[in-house]
Amino acid sequence: MGKYDVAAYVWPAYTGREKRSLMFWPEGMGEWQSVKNAAAKFPGHEWPRKPLWGYVDEADPAVMEMEIEAAAEHGVNVFIYDWYWFDGMPYLENCLNDGFLKAKNRDKMKFYLMWANHDVNYTWDIRLSWEQDCLIWKGAVNREEFENACRRVITQYFGQSNYYRIDGKPVFQIYELANLMKGLGGLEKTKDALEWFREETKKAGFPDLYLLLTAYGDTDNLSGLDNGKTIKGGDAVSYLGFSGVTHYQFAHIADIDRDYDEILADVKEIWKGMEKEYGLPYYPHISVGWDNNPRFNGFRPGIVKNNPPEEVKKGFVMAREYADSHPGQAPFVTVNSWNEWTETSYLEPDDRYGYGYLEALREVFKDG
Repeated sequence: MGKYDVAAYVWPAYTGREKRSLMFWPEGMGEWQSVKNAAAKFPGHEWPRKPLWGYVDEADPAVMEMEIEAAAEHGVNVFIYDWYWFDGMPYLENCLNDGFLKAKNRDKMKFYLMWANHDVNYTWDIRLSWEQDCLIWKGAVNREEFENACRRVITQYFGQSNYYRIDGKPVFQIYELANLMKGLGGLEKTKDALEWFREETKKAGFPDLYLLLTAYGDTDNLSGLDNGKTIKGGDAVSYLGFSGVTHYQFAHIADIDRDYDEILADVKEIWKGMEKEYGLPYYPHISVGWDNNPRFNGFRPGIVKNNPPEEVKKGFVMAREYADSHPGQAPFVTVNSWNEWTETSYLEPDDRYGYGYLEALREVFKDG
């Protein structure tokens, strides 16, 4: 690993090998279908964008070998795989299991899992994405399903030679704390479940579990989860035994419908309050952009503006400076993302900026 651990989120939907994905993307190429068919929604809209590598199958080891080389060369040394569990079984594991973990050069890249335990509606299906109130899968799980999911994570992933660890502890990130607590039945039952997860991790031979929280702008409000009481987010997170905090997307914490440099100014102020609110190490997060119009036929407001590589580089510098100013914690930074094409927040090369975002990241974290 280099001086910094730069971790990019990976959206594992760019394959047609997961049969349950055909209900959303019937062309059999995963969400590349939406990227390929995307069109501009207004004059000056920066779509369509096309991947320079083409609509590759990321469940193919040869494809992932190419992507690992490009990522490592430019300073990305950790992939954070979005990991799903719906209807009693994992979902969209193909890119990780069949692609990444079978790549010959996988040891050049660490990885860990973020349990994306959100509900699923028709957002992924452009034919029906306007219907936001229709629930397909619940992300919340009861205790039995929680244990089943955690056992799979421990036995199948934690022991992998390139699983990312902090202080020897496998890192596992929770996307939606409120949904986790909802499924498990409140604060006390969630604490008990997480302690069970920690003990099972120790039994598997690890010193402990490094539990990472995805923070949102509304984390303070966890009302209705324990007999209607409102629980302060920071207090709940500390009580539950989390080890650290990061973010997933600027869209979760700031008004993103404006220029990138204005967003960065607000994000920098948000970072200042994170340690005070949570009393835990905060790991700085940078998003490349946001525009999820490729998932919809009509126009969806909310688009990050003026975010070419030279502007995003300022965010990378900001994250590096934060890491440098916190020598007592891991030099760990999260980036959204490696390949979120339908949300227009990706490091992969495209026909607009080429390798610009990757080159900006390398200049800050590898060459700087």
